[in-house]
This record gives sequence, structure tokens and C-alpha cells, in this order.
Amino acid sequence: MNRIAVIDFETTGTSPGLGDRATEVAIVITEAGRVVDRYQSLMNAGVRIPAFITQLTGITNAMVEAAPPAERVMREAAQFVGDVPMVAHNAAFDRRYWTAELARVGVEAPQPFACTVLLSRRLYPQAPSHKLGTLVDFFRLPRTGQAHRALADAEMAAELLGRIQHDLRTQHGVATPDHGFLMALQRCARTALPRFIEAHTRRPLPLALSTRAA
Repeated sequence: MNRIAVIDFETTGTSPGLGDRATEVAIVITEAGRVVDRYQSLMNAGVRIPAFITQLTGITNAMVEAAPPAERVMREAAQFVGDVPMVAHNAAFDRRYWTAELARVGVEAPQPFACTVLLSRRLYPQAPSHKLGTLVDFFRLPRTGQAHRALADAEMAAELLGRIQHDLRTQHGVATPDHGFLMALQRCARTALPRFIEAHTRRPLPLALSTRAA
């Protein structure tokens, strides 16, 4: 199975379009369901971290002041990822920061993003919610560190991705649930999901999945 890069950012707010910046990035490379490489760094973007963000993440202004410049970190991160396709939990958020921070250093961000939120909504309608921590606990996946720190969240998202791929293979008969398949699956309308998976497996979708709401 091809490599996938699972990414997570910690930031000063919700939108780079409003002037918010990244304070930490972590990327784990997975292959055949295993983490094979990691990159993590705090970054100094020259902005202050609001107090409520520090309470959430534990990342302080002193920590980022001592960190390498954001420009250097993002160049390293882009080199680390290369052309490997990407995954994030709530990918729209991380993709905005990936694109915006790389644009600041004149580096393109062509990687396609799959989203474990969208995938989990389609495959696990029975989950109590589709927040990362909730899904990790629901499936009893390992917690690898402090939530709302980039490396811990990236590793937990990678664990969830592995569970999704495993379930697609073993429960739904998808021989190769690679990144391209995941991209197509997340775009699939809820009502079309049973036919979509059946078309890729030539076997019926389990009744529970075909009848439960996403």
C-alpha cells in the first residue's frame, strides 16, 4: 500500500485568513498501516499565542519564542512530505494552514487531502461523535501523548486511519483502500454509499451500514 502522510497543526486560532498562524506541526508517514517516519517541530511565526490557546494546548509564548522560524520549519516539513498524499482529522482546517504557511515561503502545496472526519461519518454512524478523541476511545486505539499537541494528535489520527483501512479490507472487502479510494469514498453521498462500496467489492454492504445515517 502506498505511503500516506498524516498531519496535524496547532495554531493561534481558526483561520489563517484572519491572521492566525501555526505554532506546531507534526507529520507521521504511514505505510501498510504502520508508522514508518515522523516529523515534529514547534515554530516561531512572530505572533502572540492567546491565553485560551495556551490553556488548550499547553504551548506557551516562551516555547515558540525559542522555536525555529516558521519558514524553516515549513520548508523542512514540505521536504519531508514530498509528493506523498495527505490525511488529517478535519482536513479542511489543516489543509488551510498547510497551504497558507507554505505560500509564505513560496512553496506549492499540491498534495491531496483525505479527511478522517468525513470517512468516519460514512463508515461509523454509530459512533457517539466524530471528534478524534471520541473515536480513539470508541475503538480503544492507543493514546500516544497529550491531546491538542501536534504529534500526539497526528499519531492518533494515523491510528484511526489504520482502523478505517483495516475495516474497509476485512468488513467491506475493499482489497486496496489506498488514498485514492479514500478520497472517492469521502466525496460519496450518504445515500450512494452502499452502491459505491459494492461497486468496488462486488459484494453487498452490511445491512447496518446501509441503513444507518451518517
